[in-house]
Amino acid sequence: MELQKESGVDIARLKRLGSSAMLPFFIVAMAVAATVAEPKFATVDNLLNLATQMMPLLILAVGQTFAIISGGLDLSLAAVMSLAGVIGVLTMADYGPFAGVAMMLVTGIVMGSLSGGIIAYFGVSPLVVTLGILSVAQAGALILSSGVPIYNIDQSYASAIGFGTLLGIPSMVWIGVACAIVGGLVMRHTVFGRHVYAVGSSVSAATKSGVNVKLTTVLVYAASGLCAALGGVVLTAWVGSAQPVAAPNLTLESLAAVVLGGVALTGGSGGIIQAVYGVIILSMLSNIMNMIGVSAYYQTLVIGVVIIIAVVLDRLRTVAAR
Repeated sequence: MELQKESGVDIARLKRLGSSAMLPFFIVAMAVAATVAEPKFATVDNLLNLATQMMPLLILAVGQTFAIISGGLDLSLAAVMSLAGVIGVLTMADYGPFAGVAMMLVTGIVMGSLSGGIIAYFGVSPLVVTLGILSVAQAGALILSSGVPIYNIDQSYASAIGFGTLLGIPSMVWIGVACAIVGGLVMRHTVFGRHVYAVGSSVSAATKSGVNVKLTTVLVYAASGLCAALGGVVLTAWVGSAQPVAAPNLTLESLAAVVLGGVALTGGSGGIIQAVYGVIILSMLSNIMNMIGVSAYYQTLVIGVVIIIAVVLDRLRTVAAR
């Protein structure tokens, strides 16, 4: 009997190891195929460019991971990112870059907490609430900017974050990697992280276990909003302007990346590393298509197909786990 149990544990462990190794293997295979198709893909310049391009998506995907593991989702990420960028740049004009960045982060936390508070205390669907916050944040960004990009940003801020380097690696990459590492540590090694998993697995069980579900939900969406604002910090510095409608596709792409990486839409499982895998796959796919000259229209089509595949894979994983 004990041998059978040990054998069952070993088989389950092997299955988990095989599943966790599948996406890294796929990423390596994609990189090899891309290098064969276009040797410039493997150059240092292109890899640094690829890393820089994926950072806004990576940062938003970290926030999306918090929301999805808790059993929800956040459709307001790109809009909150736009609002934070506009408010931050307007603040910089009078009070300097540090105050501007601080206002961006505060804006993200406030908007995220608003979403979480409505979800937690009124029992409204996260989809509906974050869709509403999307409209509010987008309207706020358009009103404050008069519907046009704001180009007069602080040059020291743009140079340091958007184009600065440390040890030969762009500052944006350091910021994005730090965000992913901190997010992973919070989810795996803090009481709050364990509470997020508990709420995503079963709200009733979490409540019976003494978890403050409402507070946890508010904090989850506050973290998601903070990530959206941090995405606004790096994107605004990178493009050299505050865009009232900044990269609206990033919200859906973050959702696709998280699910493609293996985080279950039903909540309670997965982690930041899975989201990172999904971001790398989507970003590599986009980079490869750009290098071989695929039309932007077809790129949009491919991303849409990837999103559908990610949802189908999530459903298949859920059925297989039963």
